[in-house]
Amino acid sequence: MADYKKIKEEAIQALEEAKNVEKIEELRIFYLGRKGEVTTALRALAEKSIEEKRKEGPELNALRKELEEKIEGRRKELSLKSEADFDLTMPGKKLRRGSLHPLSRVEKEIVSIFKSMNFSVAEGPEAESEYYNFDALNIPENHPAREMWDTFWLANNQKVSDNNSQSLNKKNERFLMRTHTSPVQIRFMKEHKPPFQIVVPGRVFRYEATDMSHEINFHQIEGLSIGRSINLANFKFIIEEFFNRFFGKKLEFRFRPSYFPFVEPGVELDIKMPGGNRWLEVMGAGMVHRNVLKAVGISEKEWQGFAFGMGVERLAMLKYKIPDIRMFYVNDLRFIKQF
Repeated sequence: MADYKKIKEEAIQALEEAKNVEKIEELRIFYLGRKGEVTTALRALAEKSIEEKRKEGPELNALRKELEEKIEGRRKELSLKSEADFDLTMPGKKLRRGSLHPLSRVEKEIVSIFKSMNFSVAEGPEAESEYYNFDALNIPENHPAREMWDTFWLANNQKVSDNNSQSLNKKNERFLMRTHTSPVQIRFMKEHKPPFQIVVPGRVFRYEATDMSHEINFHQIEGLSIGRSINLANFKFIIEEFFNRFFGKKLEFRFRPSYFPFVEPGVELDIKMPGGNRWLEVMGAGMVHRNVLKAVGISEKEWQGFAFGMGVERLAMLKYKIPDIRMFYVNDLRFIKQF
């Protein structure tokens, strides 16, 4: 029993000298843990005689109970002392809530503005068929306009059957990562009867060098409005209203003639901020080409409309004065927390 008495004395002394609850936990494990001093002694009783068990068993159980009480008491004592040392006048730590990524915020804001002008939202797949991405948009195979889109073709580039393609006299097609969100417009026009007006947000992919203004994947929002008497004047009113509301300022606008295979005529839109001295290109647009309407089964003699497309990153960079598009994708919390 002299050994047990020594264990008790050492344990009580160590508990009194402990300065924090972490040390108390270490002592609890040392004496009462699965391989602790007291636990080991209790297990050793199994190999002793009946008389030794009767004599030492009660003593060891009493020692274990006493140490459990002293450990718990010392733990509470140190916890209270720690709380007493805490300066209640110190300001609490600010709990930061999670927030949307800046691109998500800007996309939601853009969509919200168009929805308030009676546009619906349409979505489609990011992996697309050659027909929807090019052919139905008046960009047939070997057309030089295809060079305007640096395409990621999918690895299995043998002719893969696409039962949903409904292509122009083609039974098989290649697949790719969509280079614009325009294929969603084709899918929508095939499934719905005009009149309608939609916006199409989504991620697109281009095989091009990455720099401060280019990324291999980025986000677009395209719009489409089809009706019996839709014209560029309607487009001009809607787009000017959108940009004035998005930037919260009255902007200057400039429309320049341009070429896009799926519209005729085509225009590019530049804006100038109040007090600014340079024009900023923000959008391509135009009247939907008659070949596109034919491809989706809409009568070009009865219906007409406009389409437009803009980059979400481009607008976010202009609105928040972000100098490099790559900042959106490095996941640096110092950048993201600003939004």
